[in-house]
Amino acid sequence: MTSKLDINPIKAWLPHINNPLLVSGPCSLESEKQTIETARLLAKDKRVFVFRGGIWKPRTRPGSFEGVGSIGLEWLKRVREETGLLVGTEVANAQHTEEALKAGLDVLWIGARSTTSPFVVQEIADAVKGAKAVIMVKNPVNPDVQLWLGAIERIHQAGIHNIVAIHRGFTPFQETKYRNYPNWRTYIELKRLMPNLPIICDPSHMAGKREYLYEISQKAFDMGMDGLMIESHCDPKCALSDAEQQVTPADLAKLLDRLIIKNENANNPDFENKLDVLRNRIDSIDTELLEIMASRIDIVKQIGKYKSENNVTALQINRWAQLMDSRVNLGKKLNINETFVKILFQLIHEDSVRMQTEIMDEK
Repeated sequence: MTSKLDINPIKAWLPHINNPLLVSGPCSLESEKQTIETARLLAKDKRVFVFRGGIWKPRTRPGSFEGVGSIGLEWLKRVREETGLLVGTEVANAQHTEEALKAGLDVLWIGARSTTSPFVVQEIADAVKGAKAVIMVKNPVNPDVQLWLGAIERIHQAGIHNIVAIHRGFTPFQETKYRNYPNWRTYIELKRLMPNLPIICDPSHMAGKREYLYEISQKAFDMGMDGLMIESHCDPKCALSDAEQQVTPADLAKLLDRLIIKNENANNPDFENKLDVLRNRIDSIDTELLEIMASRIDIVKQIGKYKSENNVTALQINRWAQLMDSRVNLGKKLNINETFVKILFQLIHEDSVRMQTEIMDEK
């Protein structure tokens, strides 16, 4: 079921925008000099609309730099006065929110750890009632689209209509080249549930390293996202937090120059006609897939009944290992992504075991 929340497009609160929304600035504000220098350099690029800077930075473990605190609000106000950029920061509780609103910040965002807690989100929602600020909501650390959706709904119930979701990736369950696993299907599901919700990508937190920023940013635009939040620092190597994922304003400009922004639709009748033909073929194949899955389910139920009659467990790990190996090898021969095959058959097998267990419980 899709959600029909009254959420404004970006152009409603940023009428002069003429390209995707770009939010940029340091991971952490470290000094007034670093803040203003970075902002001045970013403001030269008219593709940047919002200056970001973390001032409250609770880390996973204590002992590292945790932000300059409330003094950073004054620096952000100076950035807006000198550059004309909108300014924003992350808020993690009601007190942060109240201070940021009192300082007149234009944009506040809720971080991934905060989104995980409905209690924290509700406290922030209560604090923003009646505010004019734009509220951005990062995805929770785990790929739970309902938790993400719920956080957005709580902010909307507070009377906020200028809302943007931020896709920053998820804590990986295994080692990957990225700091946070993209898991694009969670973004797709959120977009399906809230078609009118603006969603931007945070390649910095997704990548964790500068060298992956371009490929993630391009992927975000290929997926139809509305913009990017990229961390930029006047001297990244000296950054007190997340130094490896920040770029200089000059390198940010070079990255943006390389990106190709795709359109959702093409003004070409021939393109649309050919696309319809291909989509019809996809629809037919999907129908066949579901019919085949229905036949497989019938056989799974027969197996479950047979196991039950012979007092055999539903899960047989050796059979599962053999099945997974054979499917992955076949997928490789058919040039199908190995990770996709593993995830697909993990889901299929888990549901098969569930059905067989239910049959055994009935006995």
